[in-house]
Amino acid sequence: MLSENEYRTHNCSEFGCNIIGKKVRAAGWVENIRDHGGVIFIDLRDHYGVLQVVIHDETQLEGICRETVISVSGEIRKRDEETINTKIATGEVELVCDSLVVLGKCKHELPFEVPTSTSVKEELRLKYRFLDLRNSKVHKNIVMRSEMISFVRNKMIDLGFLEIQTPILSASSPEGARDYLIPSRKHQGKFYALPQAPQIFKQLLMTSGFDKYFQIAPCFRDEDARADRSPGEFYQLDFEMAFATQEDVFKVAEEVLVETFEKFSTCEVTPAPFPRFTFDEAMLKFGTDKPDLRNPLEIIDISDMFVKSDFKPFEGKCVRAIKVPGCAKQSKSFFEKMLKFATSIGMKGLGYFKVDENLKFNGPIDKFLNDDQRQDLINRAELEPDCVLYFIADSKKNAPVFAGQIRTEVANRMNLIEKDKFKFCFIVDFPMYDLDEETGNVIFTHNPFSMPQGGLEALNTKDPLDILAWQYDIVCNGVELSSGAVRNHDFEALVRAFEIAGYDKQTVLDKFPALCSAFQYGAPPHAGMAPGIDRMLMLLCDEENIREVVAFPMNSNAQDLLLGAPNFVSEQQLREAHVKLR
Repeated sequence: MLSENEYRTHNCSEFGCNIIGKKVRAAGWVENIRDHGGVIFIDLRDHYGVLQVVIHDETQLEGICRETVISVSGEIRKRDEETINTKIATGEVELVCDSLVVLGKCKHELPFEVPTSTSVKEELRLKYRFLDLRNSKVHKNIVMRSEMISFVRNKMIDLGFLEIQTPILSASSPEGARDYLIPSRKHQGKFYALPQAPQIFKQLLMTSGFDKYFQIAPCFRDEDARADRSPGEFYQLDFEMAFATQEDVFKVAEEVLVETFEKFSTCEVTPAPFPRFTFDEAMLKFGTDKPDLRNPLEIIDISDMFVKSDFKPFEGKCVRAIKVPGCAKQSKSFFEKMLKFATSIGMKGLGYFKVDENLKFNGPIDKFLNDDQRQDLINRAELEPDCVLYFIADSKKNAPVFAGQIRTEVANRMNLIEKDKFKFCFIVDFPMYDLDEETGNVIFTHNPFSMPQGGLEALNTKDPLDILAWQYDIVCNGVELSSGAVRNHDFEALVRAFEIAGYDKQTVLDKFPALCSAFQYGAPPHAGMAPGIDRMLMLLCDEENIREVVAFPMNSNAQDLLLGAPNFVSEQQLREAHVKLR
């Protein structure tokens, strides 16, 4: 209940049959004006809801258009039965206007209609974001953002975590993405950097004796935008635990995520414990390390069947197969469109055969198989009548990725994706290292501060490409929500891990001086992760673009069209920061 003041006695959702006959005041934006000849109806909207206002004196509306801010005084009366609106909370009553005061004038020509703002060009929406945010759907997303963050914050505190803020002005470090740099006025030629994540600070908190830390952390990365990634900044539920294992982190993540998604959605949520797949398993079964488990299709490896084959396109290749139940009776155009999709992603073709009711194969590839191979395929792919078996053959690197894309495309075309479900899983056992495609050098594949499985001994004795890391991701419906790791808290192991990736000890000391120093003064084992707040909201709000759940997002070109950032600054400001443009 609002405190009564000169503008309003109630908000626009609080008017009901319990106050019929009372004198009240309401304030908000004029959403709609309907002239019924002699009587005018206004839909008055505020943050909380909509109220119908009845006006008999049309002179009261002089100069008023949609989106004008007004305060209205009058009596609440019950609507006629035939005019009751069950779609709004105040639909049984209306306010009969005695007096009306304009609080905020509005131009008669709006850049777009607020109720339909989500259908206009994004550039226009972002330029007038303050209008776009009045749209009920967009407004609701931001309200949910506030409520979800509050819920998550309280949950973490209930679990015994301390909320600690880490610095925004920090030092540049090689963490994978480009830094945003800030020149120092007091220290000529030197720069601060906005943190890509609180990675080093949260590890330092663990070495400082704090047991469990969290924050709703802003992260800044100069990256290109995607549908699920904002350019510039994003937020994550960052948490870290001392004396913790991978299992300890998983238990916290499962409890928080399950309760959050159940709280803010009516969809079915994967119960704890979440399914787990190693990185290698995920790439084999799903063709991606971000699998959408709502898709029931799985990929199998049949490369061994074609080591020597009369079918030259498959001979010696990495061959994957996908069984699609109920697909054999699809039209000719269905298979033509699948082939067109396959070539559009870089495949040379897309082989398949249909399986009839007698488990006989129908397709051009069949003639290259012998009876033993046919039976082997029936067993390994668990073939059944009316299914189709797709074949994807390419290099060891490309075949799994192509298979994953075909798996997703055919499931979408067959409407196999289970709707109204949030399906979570953990991806574990990521490779610690990989080879750079251009240089052939060994590089980190994931967080460089992760503990290698086997510790220092593994770093000293194993082929780098065989070393697994204590690294893990949480994936939901094909969206990576979080990365995390058991951290490398051993100074010698940390130095050795970076040496393998091409950084000598002095470089490590220069780049990460605080962490290296702290690890030589007694550092506990620690682990954590950081689920993305924006991506969680994108799923909960059923939005395809992450900008729909951010109050003031940049566009895909990293521009703030509302405030005009980035913009030029004065020569005086440049001189104060010791910056010269070239």
